[in-house]
Amino acid sequence: MISVEEALALREGKKLVFTNGVFDILHAGHVRYLSEARGLGDMLIVGVNSDDSARKLGKGPERPINTVADRAAVLAALRDVDAVVVFDERTPEKLIATLMPEIHVKGGDYRAEDLPETTVVQSYGGKVVILPTLEGRSTTSTLRKMGVE
Repeated sequence: MISVEEALALREGKKLVFTNGVFDILHAGHVRYLSEARGLGDMLIVGVNSDDSARKLGKGPERPINTVADRAAVLAALRDVDAVVVFDERTPEKLIATLMPEIHVKGGDYRAEDLPETTVVQSYGGKVVILPTLEGRSTTSTLRKMGVE
């Protein structure tokens, strides 16, 4: 996990791909998605919702299951992830406005026109890319299988 300032220094001169999410329980869908995202540029920075902002997303009273420090550590260990930055807001517009990634990636369960960050990305000439999800893979479905949700 690094600071925004460190992320800015890392990205200098590189085509930056950015994505964000809670990434509570990592699964094959996440890994494939992050690998595909990384392939779109020179480096991938993942914005991770803090515990407080993850709770504000309404995913359930017991979520996130894992702390932000644990979620960030698991993500940072993946070879396709160059850096992880934690953010406290519900959505990543502020972080995106600072990092100005050339490409902002989200999963196929989203539509670019519905994302609040699309306006920010497009304001500086960036592009929003929607990648397909891996069918049947989600943190919620994993928790249901475990009898937690």
